[in-house]
Amino acid sequence: MKKIIIAVLASIIALCAPAKTNKINDRDKNLINAALLGWQIRLSAGYNIGGTAPLPLPREIRGIESYNPGLNLAIEGTVEKMFGKGDWGLRWGIRLESKGMTTKADTKNYHMEAWNTDGSGQVVGAFTGKVKTSVKNTYVTLPVLAVYRINERWNVSAGAYASYLLDGEFTGEAYDGYIRDQNPTGEKAEVTRAMYDFSNDLLKFNWGLQAGGEFRAYKHLAVFANLQWSINGIFNSDFGSVTFPLYPIYGTLGFTYLF
Repeated sequence: MKKIIIAVLASIIALCAPAKTNKINDRDKNLINAALLGWQIRLSAGYNIGGTAPLPLPREIRGIESYNPGLNLAIEGTVEKMFGKGDWGLRWGIRLESKGMTTKADTKNYHMEAWNTDGSGQVVGAFTGKVKTSVKNTYVTLPVLAVYRINERWNVSAGAYASYLLDGEFTGEAYDGYIRDQNPTGEKAEVTRAMYDFSNDLLKFNWGLQAGGEFRAYKHLAVFANLQWSINGIFNSDFGSVTFPLYPIYGTLGFTYLF
C-alpha cells in the first residue's frame, strides 16, 4: 500500500517538477513549454469535503444527527493545452486523494447486518435506533476535462474522471435500539451495540463527472473549486448488506501553481 502511494506521488512530482531544483527563469519555462508543444504544467493541492450518500435519502433514515467530514486532502499534477488562439482547451492529469466522512443518523426499519459486541453473534433484520458510519477511502484519480477560458483570470472546466481505490474503509455501529429478525414484522430483540465492517466489499473502480472554476490570482498562482459527482456506487448493485446505492459526492477547494 505504501509503495503504491509513493509511486503515485513520484509520478505527480515527475510530471510537475522541473529538472533543476533551483528556481527556473522565464527562458527555462519557455523551453519547457516548447518541448511540451504548448502544454502548461500545473501542480494543485486541495481539500475534499462532502459525503458518500444515498440519493435520494431513503425513508429508513429519519434524520442526520451529526456529520464530520474528516481530513480529506488531494494533490494533483495536470497538464493543460489551449487550442490555437481560441478559448477552449483540454486538461488531464493524475490525482491522489482521500474521500471520507463520519455520520450519525436516526433510523427506523433500517436493514442491518452486524455483530453484537457482547459476543451473542450476528444480527440481521430491520433495525430501529442510532447508526454511526465511517468512510475513509483513498483513490488515485485520472480526470479529463474540457476547459473554457472566460478571460485572462477566469476559466471553467467540466469532464469525467475515473478512480481506483488504493485503500478503503467502511465501518460502523448500531446502538440504542432494537432489531426485528429478518424484516419489520419479525421477532424483536434489543441492540445495545453492534458493529459492522464492509471494507472488503468496496468496489475498486469509481467514475463520475467533474465540473468547476478557477481564478488566476497571480501570474503563477490560482485558486479553484470543483464538484465531483460519482455515477456508480461504492458497492456492487447486488450487495445485500446495504440495500441502497451510496455515491461519493465531494467538492474540492484548493490552489494551483502554474509553471
